[in-house]
Amino acid sequence: MQAASWDTENCPKQHGNSMANAKQVLDVQVSKGITAAQGNEHLRNRSEEAEKYAMSKGNYDPTRKHLNFEIVPGGKVRPIDTSRNIPAVLGWGRSPPSAGSRNIPERIADILGRRGIKDPNEGLVEPKYRTVVNIIFGGSRERMHELAFGTQKVDFEKGADNTRIKRKSDIERWAKDVYAFVCGRYGEQNIAAFIVHLDELNPHVHCTLLPIKDGRFAYKEIFAGKDKFEYSARMKQLHTDFFAEVNTKWGMERGRSVAETGARHRTTEEYRRMLSEECTTIEQQIGRHQEVLSALHSDIRLAERRVKGLTSMVENLKREKSEKEAQLSALENDMDTRKGDALTLSAEKEKLEKELAAIQGKLADKQEKLQTADRQLSDLKANMDTIEERTEQLKEEAYEYSRDVHSKVDSLLKDAMLENIVNEWRELSARMKPSERQLFDDTLVRSVAERGAEVMRCATMLFLGMVDDATTFAETRGGGGGGSDLKWGRDEDEDNRAWALRCMRMASRMMRPSIGKKPKR
Repeated sequence: MQAASWDTENCPKQHGNSMANAKQVLDVQVSKGITAAQGNEHLRNRSEEAEKYAMSKGNYDPTRKHLNFEIVPGGKVRPIDTSRNIPAVLGWGRSPPSAGSRNIPERIADILGRRGIKDPNEGLVEPKYRTVVNIIFGGSRERMHELAFGTQKVDFEKGADNTRIKRKSDIERWAKDVYAFVCGRYGEQNIAAFIVHLDELNPHVHCTLLPIKDGRFAYKEIFAGKDKFEYSARMKQLHTDFFAEVNTKWGMERGRSVAETGARHRTTEEYRRMLSEECTTIEQQIGRHQEVLSALHSDIRLAERRVKGLTSMVENLKREKSEKEAQLSALENDMDTRKGDALTLSAEKEKLEKELAAIQGKLADKQEKLQTADRQLSDLKANMDTIEERTEQLKEEAYEYSRDVHSKVDSLLKDAMLENIVNEWRELSARMKPSERQLFDDTLVRSVAERGAEVMRCATMLFLGMVDDATTFAETRGGGGGGSDLKWGRDEDEDNRAWALRCMRMASRMMRPSIGKKPKR
């Protein structure tokens, strides 16, 4: 690979074919927040288990982790602080993290706190508002390797040792240019993290951005626009502006945006790694909770024995007190009736009163200690109940997270399948004879292939019982071929799958153009 040469303005001169396929990469991922696990993945604050998992997959090279860096306010380059802090759990203390070691959720909380901005998802059982935009910047692999490593020979084989590799200044200057672009477009104050990874196969930037405008979250206003068409246009413009303002200088071609290609930067490996990191974090918390529970069980057993011992002491002292009081009462009766020697009786009375006073003192002391022991035992049991409840919650969180990831992957696969069906149908139908195409008339295959998104939307309305809305939707888009006098609705014994299939078939019929109508595109 040829190294790029630079003129006095640090602009690359293209020699031969070294940059013939140098294309930029820009991917926008929107979410309703960011977990500590996701932030730790960016910062490489992985647990030992997660680190081993990442290494086992081959895309990550720990011997190049020292090359990673971040850009901080003022456009300064700084190494990533990978020190880990154990979060506080039910009273376990923690020293305040340094600015560099704070994870990304903590950084976001700090930004919002300083600016007096409330997270709209705070207090909600399920996050509702899109508050985090993660933008990935990069380029074709060869060009990014050139910027990051120059002419150094990097071994990309799994298990290779690249500790000798040094980071080139070009990647830092490129990253600073990207940082300046983001600052100019969205405001430096809205950048929560700007991390550059050089330890994966393709060097890239992870920019964690808060979509804030005029002191409030405004994702739709800043990014989405009023509909998907405006969003697509904005993403194309973002791609174009990024090329014009940054990557023209760095010898990259515009390429095609994710919005245009439908591609996804996040790989299967990233999904698995995110899941592994999140689950590992939860498992560590569960492990700590179980350690605390074990200690609590021991403390409770000791406390129970102490309560039992003090209870016995109190009961014995009460019995002894009653006996002494009975003896004193009998003695006082003897004195009143002048039974026995007065001096002897008086001395015995004084002795009994001293013994009774001593017993009463011991009883008061033991009763106070018993009350304290009872409170301690009650607190220990309450703590145990709280930790056991939180442990169960953590187990449920791990399950929910896993289910969420699998659901997202499932949706991606279905989208890909639908897109593939559409493309294959277009290719095949173009080669078919009219008689062959007629075989697919009135079939769900053709309907989904030609108008898949509209059929799916109509079917969704039917599934939810929104028959009138589905009818209006179909008619406004040129449909009308599904009219029927037959009763429509879900049967009592019909399961979700059977009902969904019926809704798809009905939606396919409803989306057919009525006679004389052409479907609206």
